[in-house]
Amino acid sequence: MNDKKITSIIVSAIVGLVVLILIFSAVGTVNAGERGVLVQFGAVTGKVFDEGLYFKIPFVQEVIRIDVKVQKSEVGSDAASKDLQVVNSRVALNFKVDPNKAANLYQDVGRNYEDRLISPSMQESVKAATAKFTAEELITKRSEVREEIKRNLKEKLEPHGILVDEFNIVDFSFSPSFNHAIEEKVTAEQQALAAKNKLEQVKFEAEQKIAEARGRAEGIRIESEALKTNDKILEMRFIEAWDGKLPVVMGQTGSILDISSVLK
Repeated sequence: MNDKKITSIIVSAIVGLVVLILIFSAVGTVNAGERGVLVQFGAVTGKVFDEGLYFKIPFVQEVIRIDVKVQKSEVGSDAASKDLQVVNSRVALNFKVDPNKAANLYQDVGRNYEDRLISPSMQESVKAATAKFTAEELITKRSEVREEIKRNLKEKLEPHGILVDEFNIVDFSFSPSFNHAIEEKVTAEQQALAAKNKLEQVKFEAEQKIAEARGRAEGIRIESEALKTNDKILEMRFIEAWDGKLPVVMGQTGSILDISSVLK
Protein backbone atom coordinates (compact mmCIF):
# COMPACT_ATOMS: atom_id res chain seq x y z
CA MET A 1 0.00 0.00 0.00
CA ASN A 2 1.54 3.27 -1.18
CA ASP A 3 1.65 6.54 0.71
CA LYS A 4 -1.10 8.13 -1.40
CA LYS A 5 -3.54 5.38 -0.56
CA ILE A 6 -2.71 5.58 3.13
CA THR A 7 -3.13 9.34 3.09
CA SER A 8 -6.48 8.96 1.31
CA ILE A 9 -7.70 6.50 3.92
CA ILE A 10 -6.65 8.80 6.76
CA VAL A 11 -8.33 11.81 5.16
CA SER A 12 -11.49 9.80 4.54
CA ALA A 13 -11.52 8.66 8.15
CA ILE A 14 -11.05 12.21 9.39
CA VAL A 15 -13.80 13.50 7.12
CA GLY A 16 -16.10 10.70 8.24
CA LEU A 17 -15.38 11.47 11.89
CA VAL A 18 -16.07 15.18 11.34
CA VAL A 19 -19.32 14.33 9.60
CA LEU A 20 -20.36 12.09 12.49
CA ILE A 21 -19.48 14.83 14.98
CA LEU A 22 -21.50 17.36 12.97
CA ILE A 23 -24.47 15.00 12.79
CA PHE A 24 -24.43 14.28 16.52
CA SER A 25 -23.92 17.97 17.28
CA ALA A 26 -26.91 18.90 15.14
CA VAL A 27 -29.34 16.50 16.81
CA GLY A 28 -30.53 16.39 20.37
CA THR A 29 -33.54 15.64 22.55
CA VAL A 30 -35.61 17.59 25.06
CA ASN A 31 -36.63 15.40 27.97
CA ALA A 32 -40.13 15.08 29.44
CA GLY A 33 -41.01 18.06 31.64
CA GLU A 34 -38.52 20.35 29.89
CA ARG A 35 -38.43 22.96 27.16
CA GLY A 36 -35.42 23.75 24.95
CA VAL A 37 -34.57 27.44 24.43
CA LEU A 38 -32.66 27.93 21.17
CA VAL A 39 -29.67 30.28 21.48
CA GLN A 40 -27.60 31.43 18.48
CA PHE A 41 -24.18 32.99 19.09
CA GLY A 42 -25.25 33.57 22.72
CA ALA A 43 -28.47 35.40 21.82
CA VAL A 44 -31.94 34.03 22.57
CA THR A 45 -33.73 33.46 19.26
CA GLY A 46 -37.21 33.13 20.78
CA LYS A 47 -37.65 29.62 19.46
CA VAL A 48 -38.50 26.99 22.07
CA PHE A 49 -38.40 23.24 21.41
CA ASP A 50 -41.02 20.97 22.98
CA GLU A 51 -40.26 17.52 24.34
CA GLY A 52 -38.64 15.19 21.82
CA LEU A 53 -36.06 15.41 19.01
CA TYR A 54 -34.66 18.73 17.72
CA PHE A 55 -32.14 19.89 15.10
CA LYS A 56 -29.75 22.83 15.32
CA ILE A 57 -26.75 24.24 13.48
CA PRO A 58 -23.59 22.79 15.04
CA PHE A 59 -21.19 25.25 16.74
CA VAL A 60 -23.57 28.11 15.91
CA GLN A 61 -26.68 27.27 17.86
CA GLU A 62 -27.18 25.86 21.38
CA VAL A 63 -30.27 24.51 23.13
CA ILE A 64 -30.71 25.44 26.81
CA ARG A 65 -33.00 23.05 28.68
CA ILE A 66 -35.46 24.65 31.11
CA ASP A 67 -37.33 22.53 33.66
CA VAL A 68 -41.10 23.20 33.45
CA LYS A 69 -42.18 20.59 36.01
CA VAL A 70 -43.56 21.59 39.43
CA GLN A 71 -40.66 22.46 41.70
CA LYS A 72 -40.38 23.36 45.37
CA SER A 73 -38.57 26.24 47.03
CA GLU A 74 -38.40 26.56 50.83
CA VAL A 75 -36.94 29.54 52.69
CA GLY A 76 -36.76 30.96 56.20
CA SER A 77 -37.61 34.55 56.92
CA ASP A 78 -37.45 36.96 59.88
CA ALA A 79 -40.09 39.66 59.95
CA ALA A 80 -41.95 42.01 62.28
CA SER A 81 -45.68 41.76 62.96
CA LYS A 82 -48.08 44.70 63.09
CA ASP A 83 -47.57 44.92 66.87
CA LEU A 84 -43.78 44.78 66.38
CA GLN A 85 -43.28 41.19 67.52
CA VAL A 86 -40.34 39.37 65.92
CA VAL A 87 -41.65 36.48 63.81
CA ASN A 88 -39.46 33.66 62.52
CA SER A 89 -41.20 31.84 59.71
CA ARG A 90 -40.47 29.05 57.27
CA VAL A 91 -42.47 28.94 54.06
CA ALA A 92 -42.61 26.66 51.03
CA LEU A 93 -43.62 27.44 47.46
CA ASN A 94 -44.55 24.98 44.71
CA PHE A 95 -44.02 26.62 41.32
CA LYS A 96 -43.38 25.86 37.67
CA VAL A 97 -42.04 27.72 34.67
CA ASP A 98 -44.65 28.78 32.12
CA PRO A 99 -43.61 26.85 28.98
CA ASN A 100 -44.72 29.76 26.80
CA LYS A 101 -42.40 32.16 28.64
CA ALA A 102 -39.38 29.91 29.07
CA ALA A 103 -37.34 31.90 26.52
CA ASN A 104 -38.18 35.22 28.16
CA LEU A 105 -37.32 33.87 31.61
CA TYR A 106 -33.93 32.64 30.41
CA GLN A 107 -33.25 35.91 28.61
CA ASP A 108 -34.25 38.14 31.56
CA VAL A 109 -33.10 36.09 34.55
CA GLY A 110 -31.09 33.11 33.34
CA ARG A 111 -31.20 29.54 34.61
CA ASN A 112 -30.54 30.53 38.21
CA TYR A 113 -34.01 32.05 38.56
CA GLU A 114 -34.68 30.42 41.94
CA ASP A 115 -31.89 32.33 43.71
CA ARG A 116 -32.25 35.51 41.69
CA LEU A 117 -36.03 35.81 41.58
CA ILE A 118 -38.03 33.30 43.62
CA SER A 119 -36.25 33.38 46.99
CA PRO A 120 -36.08 37.20 47.20
CA SER A 121 -39.74 37.45 46.20
CA MET A 122 -40.72 34.97 48.92
CA GLN A 123 -38.75 36.92 51.54
CA GLU A 124 -40.32 40.22 50.52
CA SER A 125 -43.85 38.83 50.31
CA VAL A 126 -43.61 37.24 53.75
CA LYS A 127 -42.37 40.48 55.32
CA ALA A 128 -45.09 42.55 53.62
CA ALA A 129 -47.91 40.22 54.67
CA THR A 130 -46.61 39.71 58.21
CA ALA A 131 -46.60 43.47 58.81
CA LYS A 132 -50.37 43.59 58.20
CA PHE A 133 -51.25 41.24 61.07
CA THR A 134 -50.60 41.19 64.80
CA ALA A 135 -48.62 38.28 66.21
CA GLU A 136 -51.79 36.75 67.61
CA GLU A 137 -53.59 37.14 64.26
CA LEU A 138 -50.73 35.34 62.52
CA ILE A 139 -51.80 32.31 64.57
CA THR A 140 -55.58 32.70 64.55
CA LYS A 141 -55.81 33.91 60.92
CA ARG A 142 -53.17 31.65 59.40
CA SER A 143 -55.21 30.91 56.25
CA GLU A 144 -55.70 34.64 55.57
CA VAL A 145 -51.96 35.26 56.01
CA ARG A 146 -51.19 32.41 53.62
CA GLU A 147 -53.53 33.77 50.95
CA GLU A 148 -52.05 37.26 51.34
CA ILE A 149 -48.51 35.96 50.78
CA LYS A 150 -49.62 33.79 47.87
CA ARG A 151 -51.32 36.78 46.21
CA ASN A 152 -48.15 38.86 46.58
CA LEU A 153 -46.05 36.09 45.04
CA LYS A 154 -48.33 35.79 42.04
CA GLU A 155 -48.04 39.52 41.39
CA LYS A 156 -44.25 39.35 41.54
CA LEU A 157 -43.50 36.06 39.77
CA GLU A 158 -46.10 35.45 37.07
CA PRO A 159 -45.06 38.44 34.90
CA HIS A 160 -41.63 36.76 34.66
CA GLY A 161 -43.10 33.41 33.64
CA ILE A 162 -43.11 31.71 37.06
CA LEU A 163 -46.52 30.17 37.83
CA VAL A 164 -47.43 29.86 41.52
CA ASP A 165 -48.90 26.41 42.09
CA GLU A 166 -49.28 26.28 45.89
CA PHE A 167 -47.94 28.11 48.91
CA ASN A 168 -47.73 26.88 52.52
CA ILE A 169 -46.60 28.31 55.83
CA VAL A 170 -44.46 25.53 57.29
CA ASP A 171 -43.95 27.21 60.65
CA PHE A 172 -44.40 30.45 62.60
CA SER A 173 -42.30 30.90 65.74
CA PHE A 174 -42.13 33.77 68.22
CA SER A 175 -39.98 34.91 71.13
CA PRO A 176 -40.19 32.93 74.42
CA SER A 177 -41.75 35.92 76.20
CA PHE A 178 -44.53 36.16 73.63
CA ASN A 179 -45.19 32.42 73.79
CA HIS A 180 -45.46 32.69 77.58
CA ALA A 181 -47.89 35.60 77.27
CA ILE A 182 -50.05 33.62 74.86
CA GLU A 183 -50.10 30.63 77.21
CA GLU A 184 -51.19 32.86 80.11
CA LYS A 185 -53.92 34.43 78.00
CA VAL A 186 -55.24 31.05 76.88
CA THR A 187 -55.24 29.82 80.48
CA ALA A 188 -57.12 32.93 81.65
CA GLU A 189 -59.68 32.53 78.86
CA GLN A 190 -60.21 28.87 79.76
CA GLN A 191 -60.69 29.73 83.42
CA ALA A 192 -63.12 32.52 82.53
CA LEU A 193 -65.06 30.14 80.30
CA ALA A 194 -65.21 27.53 83.08
CA ALA A 195 -66.48 30.17 85.53
CA LYS A 196 -69.09 31.32 83.04
CA ASN A 197 -70.27 27.76 82.48
CA LYS A 198 -70.49 27.25 86.25
CA LEU A 199 -72.53 30.43 86.62
CA GLU A 200 -74.86 29.35 83.84
CA GLN A 201 -75.33 25.99 85.58
CA VAL A 202 -76.17 27.69 88.90
CA LYS A 203 -78.62 30.03 87.17
CA PHE A 204 -80.24 27.09 85.38
CA GLU A 205 -80.66 25.14 88.63
CA ALA A 206 -82.09 28.21 90.38
CA GLU A 207 -84.55 28.78 87.53
CA GLN A 208 -85.62 25.14 87.81
CA LYS A 209 -86.30 25.50 91.52
CA ILE A 210 -88.25 28.71 90.95
CA ALA A 211 -90.30 27.02 88.27
CA GLU A 212 -91.04 24.08 90.57
CA ALA A 213 -92.05 26.42 93.39
CA ARG A 214 -94.30 28.37 91.05
CA GLY A 215 -95.84 25.13 89.89
CA ARG A 216 -96.60 24.01 93.44
CA ALA A 217 -97.97 27.42 94.37
CA GLU A 218 -100.19 27.43 91.32
CA GLY A 219 -101.46 23.96 92.18
CA ILE A 220 -102.31 25.06 95.72
CA ARG A 221 -104.08 28.14 94.40
CA ILE A 222 -106.15 26.14 91.94
CA GLU A 223 -107.12 23.59 94.60
CA SER A 224 -108.00 26.38 97.04
CA GLU A 225 -110.27 27.97 94.47
CA ALA A 226 -111.87 24.61 93.78
CA LEU A 227 -112.59 24.02 97.50
CA LYS A 228 -114.44 27.30 97.67
CA THR A 229 -116.83 26.23 94.94
CA ASN A 230 -117.07 22.46 95.51
CA ASP A 231 -117.09 20.89 99.02
CA LYS A 232 -116.98 17.39 97.52
CA ILE A 233 -113.29 17.89 96.77
CA LEU A 234 -112.51 17.77 100.51
CA GLU A 235 -114.26 14.40 100.78
CA MET A 236 -112.30 13.20 97.76
CA ARG A 237 -108.99 14.23 99.33
CA PHE A 238 -110.01 12.39 102.59
CA ILE A 239 -110.80 9.23 100.68
CA GLU A 240 -107.51 9.44 98.74
CA ALA A 241 -105.56 9.75 102.02
CA TRP A 242 -107.53 7.03 103.99
CA ASP A 243 -105.68 3.74 104.46
CA GLY A 244 -108.91 1.71 104.91
CA LYS A 245 -108.68 1.41 108.69
CA LEU A 246 -111.32 2.84 111.06
CA PRO A 247 -110.02 4.94 113.94
CA VAL A 248 -109.66 3.62 117.50
CA VAL A 249 -111.46 5.87 120.10
CA MET A 250 -111.50 6.14 123.90
CA GLY A 251 -114.78 5.09 125.65
CA GLN A 252 -116.41 6.88 128.63
CA THR A 253 -115.17 4.19 131.05
CA GLY A 254 -111.63 4.75 129.93
CA SER A 255 -111.48 1.64 127.77
CA ILE A 256 -110.28 1.75 124.15
CA LEU A 257 -112.94 0.98 121.57
CA ASP A 258 -111.96 -0.37 118.18
CA ILE A 259 -114.75 0.81 115.85
CA SER A 260 -113.83 -1.75 113.22
CA SER A 261 -114.47 -4.62 115.71
CA VAL A 262 -117.86 -3.19 116.65
CA LEU A 263 -118.96 -3.02 113.03
CA LYS A 264 -118.21 -6.72 112.45
